[in-house]
Amino acid sequence: MDVSFATIWEAVARRLPGAVAVQEPGRELTYAEFDDRAARLAEALVRAGVGPGGRVACYLHNGAAYLVTVFAALKIGAVPVNANYRYTGKELSGLLTDAGAEAIVFSGSLATGVEEAVRTVPTLRLLVRVDRPGRAAAHEQILLDVPGRMSAGLDDLIATTPPRPAEPRPGSDQLFLYTGGTTGRPKGVVWRLADLLHSLAVPVFGPLGVQGLPATLEEAVEIAVAARKDGRAPVTLPVAPLMHATGLFNAMGALLTGGRVVTTRPGGLDARHVWETVAERRVRTVIVAGNAVCAPLVAELQAGRSYDLSSLTSLISSGTALSDDLKQVLHERADVTIFDAIASSEGGPFAFAVTSSAADLPARFFPVPGTKVITPDGRRLTPGSDETGVLAYAGPMPLGYHGDPARTAATYRVIDGVRHAIPGDLARLEADGAIRFLGRGSSVINTGGEKVYPQEVETALLTHPDVTDCVVVGLPDETWGERVAAVVATTSPTLTEDVLHAWARKDLAGYKVPRHILLRPALPRSPAGKLELAWARRVLTDHGRSGRTRCRPRPGSA
Repeated sequence: MDVSFATIWEAVARRLPGAVAVQEPGRELTYAEFDDRAARLAEALVRAGVGPGGRVACYLHNGAAYLVTVFAALKIGAVPVNANYRYTGKELSGLLTDAGAEAIVFSGSLATGVEEAVRTVPTLRLLVRVDRPGRAAAHEQILLDVPGRMSAGLDDLIATTPPRPAEPRPGSDQLFLYTGGTTGRPKGVVWRLADLLHSLAVPVFGPLGVQGLPATLEEAVEIAVAARKDGRAPVTLPVAPLMHATGLFNAMGALLTGGRVVTTRPGGLDARHVWETVAERRVRTVIVAGNAVCAPLVAELQAGRSYDLSSLTSLISSGTALSDDLKQVLHERADVTIFDAIASSEGGPFAFAVTSSAADLPARFFPVPGTKVITPDGRRLTPGSDETGVLAYAGPMPLGYHGDPARTAATYRVIDGVRHAIPGDLARLEADGAIRFLGRGSSVINTGGEKVYPQEVETALLTHPDVTDCVVVGLPDETWGERVAAVVATTSPTLTEDVLHAWARKDLAGYKVPRHILLRPALPRSPAGKLELAWARRVLTDHGRSGRTRCRPRPGSA
């Protein structure tokens, strides 16, 4: 089956027009309404000059508009592009420029960042603002007024634009998934839709008793219709952001099989609201991203309130560590199977730790077919080896990085005639075949599923006139996996940690701003200019233990 997701969703909508596809606070869309809104936005994109291959940025909080925008882009062969809603205007501008974005659909609360960014991105043709249901109509809001750009509210566009007729689209159409990484700027991972569809075959169709990917569009639609009729279609709540692969791909997969995607109120994580939504909407699957998302949910369950979790059957996590103590609480309060994945935007998943009850703890990761642990020269390690290698995956995977053939060649390597995704995750293979994950081999910091490159943070800190040197590292953190920390050299008697936090926050998203900053007169660099990162981690850890550093929440974590 070599078709676009849009072609499958259109066919499902024709067979299940009255079934609810997406629910958000204040609004629900049937499959017919989901298709109609996407068709009208698709027509608006075409009228603005966006066609096949054009890039459509989604700068949105979780909600129906995110999925409608992805559907609309795919309908015309345009390329959906995720944009982190935590980005500042400067960071957003860099992403839009790199992607060559021609349209951006954005949450109204993010308009300030958009206004700053679009003035520097000449490729943009259309700006579409989305406001929450129940708020003032979009045409009553202040829309961006940028010369030479079309600007409108999403509801206005849908009300005034006719739906674009459906036309079959091939699996060769693309989706960009931007991910933080080791270059100091976001990298656009390029997925062919046919490859993405194949990568989702097991988790999407497997629970319905279907082995592999359906052979034809007609077969896929019949599976969706039967699943909805029998009450087996997924009901999925992505608590993790749709701008990340874990949330988006699981939501897209649910819609392939006649399922229902449920979202909560945008903004900061409201754990009570999440569990109330699970109970009210009879959610079956919750999508999280490690401890950063799951810990507040577990804390709410432990706070003494009672929630009806009888509908919940599974929880999926990826992107960063999910601790066994959190899994234990979830197993004690719900009959839930937890799928904890080692995965990356570049490919995989590499391995899963699956637990169905507290008796399965401690959780252990076992590789999926197609995963191996290899040495730098491509030699495959055997179970029980004492060697450390990197995870390699052979299976459906992206084409590579947008506009970066050198990095593509480094990450996607051919071994024994087979292409593998090797993003740099270190691991060992235990005697029983379990994988011991050791983290990313490069210096990238993974904080709550967000990737932070130290050099980008160091560059921001070094622009302060009183900073003469600095080093940024990641420190272990029970909630976020890692937290960003820095040692800064200065001779100024007035420079403070708070001043540097505010300075860095001007140009960096909150999750990139160091939670801890240690001020020193100088850093002990070698004559060659090198600095031992282990020293920085040690002095920051000792400084924290001494009590001189105030523990603060991660900036911008709401």
